[in-house]
Amino acid sequence: MTAAKERFFAIVNPAAGGGRAGKLAPAALERVRKAGIELEVSQTTRAGEATALARSVYAKGYRNFLAVGGDGTAYEILNGLFPEAETSARPTLAFLPLGTGNSFLRDFTERGVEHTIEALAEHRRRTCDVIRLRHTRGDIYFMNMMNLGFAADAGEIANRKFKKWGQFGYVLGIFARLAELTPQAFPHRLDAALDWDRRDCLFLAFSNTKFTGGNMLVAPYADPSDGLIEYVRWGPIGPLRVLWNFPRLFSGTHITHPEASRASARRIELDLGEPVNVIVDGEILHLECRSLEIVPNALDVVV
Repeated sequence: MTAAKERFFAIVNPAAGGGRAGKLAPAALERVRKAGIELEVSQTTRAGEATALARSVYAKGYRNFLAVGGDGTAYEILNGLFPEAETSARPTLAFLPLGTGNSFLRDFTERGVEHTIEALAEHRRRTCDVIRLRHTRGDIYFMNMMNLGFAADAGEIANRKFKKWGQFGYVLGIFARLAELTPQAFPHRLDAALDWDRRDCLFLAFSNTKFTGGNMLVAPYADPSDGLIEYVRWGPIGPLRVLWNFPRLFSGTHITHPEASRASARRIELDLGEPVNVIVDGEILHLECRSLEIVPNALDVVV
């Protein structure tokens, strides 16, 4: 007797990767079908639509999802599954990385689509934590990384001025931000520590995975299934020292810089007092953040 085919709901963001996903998705999805996976496919036409689609079909009983695009596509799907998935059946998320960043899979492979098709065919899954960000207007869920400070401000500039240049646009945003670099304080404390950290810094990163921006190894000690948020802080350094040390963000050696520090926590509180730029799984937002909490073993990922 032949085993029933596994069924996934695929959400395609054709705009991901500057339109690359729209061109490559049909052939990639056909390869997934040939690997023995049954698919129902829906294509988005606007920002936020993947969230609404995922929420709707999860309510109808779908539990297996395939994000066809980049980190932003997976981020939208995740926020359609949660918070309902916290108290219901654990969903599964797979990735056809056809977008710009595709950071999540970098923790496991550099082979992208090839790796995913093999993992789907072999029914490979592993549990993954999710991070819940609480802010003054609600909750956001993410699985990669959130940044405050220099990285978020550079991302905001890139999104506003250089978006059409893709990943290179972010590099342009970095240079534009360097021209007006000023240290900032983001008061925070880890796991209900008595003292708040109110020191100026270059950036703060709160991570579930190691990579961001495609291949920047910002959190080399992060583990997506250890039940902890990986916290990285880089103290205030000037523009020339940022440029000199910038390549270390791609090797993870920035963590040994005298101004850098790291820790692990289950909950982090923030006392910002006003909205600031944040970059969450590649999405640029302007939020007054209140807290971050780990949601352990919240998701199965196909890797």
